[in-house]
Amino acid sequence: MTIIITGSSTGIGFALAEFFGKKGHRVFGLSRKNVNSEFFTSVPTDITDYSQIQNAVSEILKTEQRIDLLINNAGMGMVGSVEDSSAEEILKLFHLNLVGSVQMMKAVLPKMRTQKSGRIINISSIGSEMGLPFRGFYSASKAALDKVTEAIRYEISPWKIQVCALHLGDIKTGIAENRVQSTVSEPYQKIFDKIHQVMNSHVDKGTNPVEVAVYIEKLLAKKSWKAHYYFGKFGQKIGVPLKWILPQNFYEKLMRKYSKLEE
Repeated sequence: MTIIITGSSTGIGFALAEFFGKKGHRVFGLSRKNVNSEFFTSVPTDITDYSQIQNAVSEILKTEQRIDLLINNAGMGMVGSVEDSSAEEILKLFHLNLVGSVQMMKAVLPKMRTQKSGRIINISSIGSEMGLPFRGFYSASKAALDKVTEAIRYEISPWKIQVCALHLGDIKTGIAENRVQSTVSEPYQKIFDKIHQVMNSHVDKGTNPVEVAVYIEKLLAKKSWKAHYYFGKFGQKIGVPLKWILPQNFYEKLMRKYSKLEE
């Protein structure tokens, strides 16, 4: 299989690229940094720049006859209150988490249509299913990607191209160090500091990213995909069906306790 993975310099993307490369697949890792790996080919690419994406895909197709799988993994986190977040910060986040993923799909779909096959996994978050306190725009950016994923499933189905959103819980990576953080104003500072510590501890105790690769390998064995899959610890995954069935006020009370907003 020929696989393209974005955000492959660190964390989940690097773990995925190494995992599938070791399995004998032809893996191309797209990230802004060049990465030395014996298991995948690094293609320095800023996925917020469509011309760079087009050049990267063109280079890949000089040696490869097919593109079998795109994993849209590149993304960033963002923390801060809704009130304090600037327009520039919000746009930067959406440009990477949403627009970058859409541009990657645009670049590979012509080849997949010609093949009449191909698969795309958009890496989302369990947090896209609910507005997380002090991560509202991160939740919103991933929720937007979810809806685009649902829409494009209809549009590309005539060519037997499959796409899904894979919602991840906390994975043990360096995301905490790389988040965009808004300046937090005085009214929010005390509660933000408390919640920020909790969210970082959840990442520190998160799932090993190699387990995400194992889960994706199982997904690839399926003949057909649902629109959404959820991977993470039980305490995080259970939040999704609970939101569907519980009264909103009661659900919010549970979320406040989970986030340590109240004891």
